[in-house]
Amino acid sequence: MIKDIILRIRPDKRHSPDHIKEAAALALKMDTEAVDAVQVIRRSVDARGRSPVFQIQARVYSGEPLKDLLLPVTYEPVKPGKTAVIVGSGPAGLFAALRLIEKGILPILLERGKDVRERRFDLKPLQTEGKVNPDSNYCFGEGGAGTYSDGKLYTRSTKRGDVKKILSILVHHGAIPDILVNAHPHIGSNKLPGIVQALRETILNCNGRIHFNSRVTGLILKEGRILGVRTKDQEFRADAVILATGHSARDVYELLDGHQILLEAKPYAVGVRVEHPQELIDGIQYGKSKGSPFLPAAAYSLACQVGKAGVYSFCMCPGGMLVPASTAPGELVLNGMSNSLRNLAYANAGMVVTIDSKQYGGLADKFKQFAGLEFQKQMEQRAFLAGGKTQAAPAQVLTDFLEDRVSRSLPAGSYIPGMVSYPLKEILGPYITDALKQGFRIFGEKMKGYVSHEAKLLAVESRTSSPVRIPRMPDTRMHPQIRGLFPAGEGAGYAGGIVSSAMDGEVTADAVCVYLQ
Repeated sequence: MIKDIILRIRPDKRHSPDHIKEAAALALKMDTEAVDAVQVIRRSVDARGRSPVFQIQARVYSGEPLKDLLLPVTYEPVKPGKTAVIVGSGPAGLFAALRLIEKGILPILLERGKDVRERRFDLKPLQTEGKVNPDSNYCFGEGGAGTYSDGKLYTRSTKRGDVKKILSILVHHGAIPDILVNAHPHIGSNKLPGIVQALRETILNCNGRIHFNSRVTGLILKEGRILGVRTKDQEFRADAVILATGHSARDVYELLDGHQILLEAKPYAVGVRVEHPQELIDGIQYGKSKGSPFLPAAAYSLACQVGKAGVYSFCMCPGGMLVPASTAPGELVLNGMSNSLRNLAYANAGMVVTIDSKQYGGLADKFKQFAGLEFQKQMEQRAFLAGGKTQAAPAQVLTDFLEDRVSRSLPAGSYIPGMVSYPLKEILGPYITDALKQGFRIFGEKMKGYVSHEAKLLAVESRTSSPVRIPRMPDTRMHPQIRGLFPAGEGAGYAGGIVSSAMDGEVTADAVCVYLQ
């Protein structure tokens, strides 16, 4: 017999195999001795009652062999033959490379930034001195933007590919097996660099090639077909090219536009980062159980509709910190991250508003498909100026923001470059400001205590996704104009987050294989 059941387990017993086995036997009205094994399939915190519990989906085995949740993954060295250039080594690029290796096609990975270890040395000057390296920062470099942003693995895009395979590959490369069962799995920004390095070693051991500090500056095109790409020092010719450059590579869009390659504007979302003391969020979510050593730092997910605008939390980081994610001098962008333990004093999240061409004003006529990109850029420039032309962040107490007051003082926070009191409506504009105000009031009703003088807003959160899409045909995943060019991942406008980008990289690699056959 193999039977799936739902169990509700006390937090202090969630990792006790004996307790879970006894609970399963009781639920199925079986003798404990008749249960050969109980396998946890999914685990989540249910804090809706007076006392939080873990809800566990369990698979009970009796008289049947145990099936491993971890999918087997093997890679063999690729023999000389067909090749594909992959531009970008974020999740889409790395998983596209691994999939090509599975199919016997040699990947050539080009990364504009540094490897994951060297990349770290460019993050400290950004934090402490406000110095932005345009090719090596929190967005650019091996592993992509997610490497130093918690490594959140939750996705709703389950129909786009094989989530279990993606998670299994990560476990095979050093991630904890818990990511296979946790409802909202994460790895942690302190752990993910080692996993990224292990993925790189697999690619290299299978004869794949990886070039760092290799920003693509040109395309090799002939008669409607791409034959390769150019960097500052080199040409890389291949049978196909996968563009997996992430949502912040504005120069790639400009490069494509310079070749008159079709691009499209798309809606996206912008707003602020909101930061609370983690203890406050724990109290809201867990009540009297806050502070329990058996409960994780509490998270939240909020969304509402305000007129035609969606307002929602994004990239919520329990027990985390805020970081500058700027990719160019003279601009300020914020992001959040957490380590694997999520044990820091603050909780932060993006709180963003959906926008489209109607909010761009005259930019839509002047910049066409790049209007959203220009809107984003100008907002980041206003934030930079408001922060004193450094990476210090303009900030406002949440209650002051709602009442249109300039904050006389700001609560302590996690953002190392510092904060400057500033009326955020002057950066965000009336449309985004009004939507956020209404959204926060709605969220304050859902989570009593969320709207608090202890909470602060920092500007801006503007890199939720790309405002530009690189179109591709649904059946071939190839660009409609250029044979052999395959857009993939967040930068192409087809994913959002580590897992969905990784899945999109895999299915794009499959499309390359079909094309090359």
